[in-house]
Amino acid sequence: MWIVLAGALASLNVTKRFALLLLLAATLMAFHQHVVGVAALPLLAAIGLLAWLRARFAAHRLWQGVTEALMVAIAVALFLHLFPGFYNVKQLDNVRAGPHSAPFSLWFNFDKALIPFVLLACLPTLFKTAASPVRYSWQWIALLIAIPLLLFVAVLPGGLAREPHFPSWLALFMLSNLFFVSLAEEALFRGYLQQRLRQWLGGMPALLLTSLLFGLAHFAGGLLLVVFAALAGIIYGLAWHWSGRLWVSTLFHFAFNMTHLLFFTYPVLQR
Repeated sequence: MWIVLAGALASLNVTKRFALLLLLAATLMAFHQHVVGVAALPLLAAIGLLAWLRARFAAHRLWQGVTEALMVAIAVALFLHLFPGFYNVKQLDNVRAGPHSAPFSLWFNFDKALIPFVLLACLPTLFKTAASPVRYSWQWIALLIAIPLLLFVAVLPGGLAREPHFPSWLALFMLSNLFFVSLAEEALFRGYLQQRLRQWLGGMPALLLTSLLFGLAHFAGGLLLVVFAALAGIIYGLAWHWSGRLWVSTLFHFAFNMTHLLFFTYPVLQR
């Protein structure tokens, strides 16, 4: 089921119909495996109805505005796991990446994986839009260097420590983090929010405001995590701003998380 869902997400920006067929198959499998329950049916029906209304009344500005607002609200609620009927699967329970790493649990989140589908229905340019190209190639190199640099900076206040890992559950982590975390979060924060804010406010204000909101979304982890998530958001936001491609910022997000896991205490240093 999870591989089928990942396939749907991977193909969403290439062939929407095939992606929707895979999503339907994954959803039916999720019902069979009790990952999605009857309580989620009204939400799934509402998403389908809103997508149909947007297509049906494409020339009606009021309907477009109302349906977009509702779909964005749904995406935010999916991000926060607020809807009933989703029984996300805990794949790892209180494991340690290394002796100095704090224990953590890994979930495969079906609800969060729906975010790119919902947002693409209300913003066709979610995956690909106009870019603000870099003037010099070294800017991309600097952005790549910023990934380990920011993690090394996080060592200074004691949030992290250097600790190489190669855990047995690495494949599970990669599947979950690429499709059900990085892509879902980038669709919401960069593909939708930063894109809309750039249309209203301009490139740099949109980048900074989106990064701040991305940091605040991690408030449950404490002030230090909010700060470093906001700084990481600048890296992802620049990758999106310079490329106009959702998958570029997603891969930067995934690369950051993988660098964190493989070379530093994950998720934080054990106190």
